[in-house]
Formats: sequence, structure tokens, C-alpha cells
Amino acid sequence: MREIQIGANDAGQRLDRFLAKAVPLLPASLAQKYIRIKRIKRNGKRADRDTRLQAGDTLQLYINDEFFESPREDNAFLTVASPKLNIVYEDDHILLVDKRPGLAVHPHDGAEYGRTLIDHIQAYLYQTRQWRPREENAFTPALCNRIDRNTGGIVIAAKTAEALRVMNQKIRDRELDKRYLAIVEGTPKPRTGSLKGYLFKDAKQNRVFVTDAPQPGSKTCQTNYRTLASANGLSLVECELITGRTHQIRAQFAHAGHPLLGDGKYGKLSKRFDRSYQALYSYKLTFTFTTDAGALNYLSGKSFQVDKVDFVEAYFPGTALSQESADKTGKG
Repeated sequence: MREIQIGANDAGQRLDRFLAKAVPLLPASLAQKYIRIKRIKRNGKRADRDTRLQAGDTLQLYINDEFFESPREDNAFLTVASPKLNIVYEDDHILLVDKRPGLAVHPHDGAEYGRTLIDHIQAYLYQTRQWRPREENAFTPALCNRIDRNTGGIVIAAKTAEALRVMNQKIRDRELDKRYLAIVEGTPKPRTGSLKGYLFKDAKQNRVFVTDAPQPGSKTCQTNYRTLASANGLSLVECELITGRTHQIRAQFAHAGHPLLGDGKYGKLSKRFDRSYQALYSYKLTFTFTTDAGALNYLSGKSFQVDKVDFVEAYFPGTALSQESADKTGKG
């Protein structure tokens, strides 16, 4: 419990508005709850959120010490009162989350603290008591992979230090099979094939360029694909990343003359095909371990996928996502 003495400069303010300034990490909805259940008192007695404070008042705050810290990137999760997560799978080591398009995974993607995927994941683990920051010396739950802000799909979060170490190594060794769904203009020829080329990243423009021949600073890129359906000048394709370069699928299909639906950066289509985000979704993940995975060995061979993809339902209704080898959602 902490006490705050109200001085002359704080007098006259509503209790809830004063708390927003004095304890900025405490979400407004949680502050109102704490006032209602008497975990925040004025002069030892219950107070309403619109109570006007007076000089000489003493506030008693029965809330966790974490909320009294200064706002920083590493404690932004405290500002999330009600985490919003679409959990595909969860166990004691990892969490698979279906990220919606438009949500940044990290604050440095231009999003404000408390409004990113990692903030919601950490808030969820903190509120369910699976992660207790004050009992950890160094570890913080973290993302093992990332997806562009305007792309949706499965993101892996590590709940333990060993899971983070192992998963990062497996990703580097390409012992994960990630499949994407995309809608592109036209019909790729052949309908099943491989896009190969060289990709150069221009960090200043935050975009990449694909060429058929190597250029200074470029790296090889390869995307395997198969066309699942075609209609009305569009095709639904499944993509397998052989290399994992920035914007690889978007840039390679645009270079091949088949830009993605809704992609304003690499080749926007006709207005009749307009949409807010590019039609690209990391919909399926399979753990294809070929070497020892330590505490994560139980995941080897398991496959997980999202239940639905909005643009598939909108442009190719009736096209079912294969569930043949996907494990069910749930906590193991």
C-alpha cells in the first residue's frame, strides 16, 4: 500500500483524473475498478471517481508496485487493462497468436507504447500470473518471429527463456515450415512453381527491390507457390518461404507481374479490388525439427493454423482451409 498526500496544487481535481496523472501506468478502466472495490480510498474511506480532492487529503492505494514506475517501453504492458488476443495454441513454453492486420508487433514499428502485439501478450501473461516480472532477474516474454504491421497471421511468443533460445535457433536453421495465403492479380504461370531472384533492401525508403540478376548488396530470395483458385482476374495462392527476406512475397509477386490485392507499396490494383491491407496471411505453421529441441521436442511434427482468413471468405467463398494436419487450439 502507498499513500499520496494531496497538496494545494492538486486540490480541486477529480479523483480519477488525478490518478491518471499520478499513476500513468494504471489503465483508466482498472483505476475505476479499484475505486469501486475500495482498493483506492480517500482518507481511509470509499470515494467515487468524480470526488473532488482537497488539500490535506490522503489517498491510500492498494495496488501493485509495478504501476508506480515511470512509463517505459519495457513496462508498457501495464497500460493494457483487457488484452485482446486470438490464441491459436498455448502451453507452458510458447504461445501462438493470430495477429490481425493493422496491429504492429513492436513499438518501434510506429505504434504507441501499450498498443502493440507484444504489449498485449505480456499483459495477458502478467494478468494470468504466468509471468511475474519482479521475480525474474532478466527474462521477459518475447516474440520469436515478426510479421509486417499490415500482414496478418501466426506469431510465436516464448514464455520461457529456454523456449526463446530454442525457437530462435530453429528459425535460424529453417526448421519451421511457414505457409502464407495471398490473393494476386491474374493467374501465375505455371500455376505451381517457384519465384527466384535477388532482393535489395532500401532502409531509407522502407521497401525492397527484386531483380533477376545479382546487384551490389542484394541477397537471393525464393518463394514456392501453388495456385489454389482463380476467378474474376484474381488468384488465391499458397506460398512457402524458402528464404525469409523483408517484404519478400509482396515484392516477388509484383516483380513477376502479379501484385498482391491491396498492396499500395509494390503495385496497387484497380479500385474495384481496393482494400485497406494487402491480402497476405501467415495462416499455417509446422514445426519440422530435424535436430534436438530440448524442452520443445514435443512440438516436432505438429502443425497449427488459423480458423479463417477474411480475404479468402470475401473473394473466394467456399474455399476451405485444409485442416488435415493442423492441431486443435488449446492449452497443453
